[in-house]
Amino acid sequence: MARITIEDCLKRVDNRFRLVHLAASRVRQIREGSEYLVSSPKNEDIVVALRELAAGKVTQKSLAEDQA
Repeated sequence: MARITIEDCLKRVDNRFRLVHLAASRVRQIREGSEYLVSSPKNEDIVVALRELAAGKVTQKSLAEDQA
């Protein structure tokens, strides 16, 4: 799979600050035992989180629902 870029993620997230917040929240979920939402073997948690954001699998709404 090609490298993930910030521009790929910004197609789904409206600004860079929200992107950082969403990615950090998703990394915390992954490290607490959440399953990957995209197939991304041998990648670090942050790369998986960014791939999930770029794929539209993770949104601000979905993260808020999981944290509630």
